[in-house]
Amino acid sequence: MLIFRLVGYLLALAGLGFLIVDGARSIAAGDLILTRFGQSWYDLDRASLNGAQALVQRYLHPYVWDPVIATILQWPTFAVALGLSLLFVVISRPRRRGTGAAWR
Repeated sequence: MLIFRLVGYLLALAGLGFLIVDGARSIAAGDLILTRFGQSWYDLDRASLNGAQALVQRYLHPYVWDPVIATILQWPTFAVALGLSLLFVVISRPRRRGTGAAWR
């Protein structure tokens, strides 16, 4: 679970970094500029994006890619990174042990 928490924190740092970069670009341009997650993934490794699309459409269902994942690819990169970081941190949170008392 420590690995999930570490990945969550690293994704939070990456999300904040993308937020800062988008903010700096927006200030320089004088208009709101947000980097789309799909564009960031394409710039990083276009072969893995195409492979992920083929994998999802072949083994899951074509409708999973088009309405669901295609929508997520249009979201700002910082929002996707921060959302994933929240998911990883919540999954890895330590479980509370009950005191044996009933709910209060």
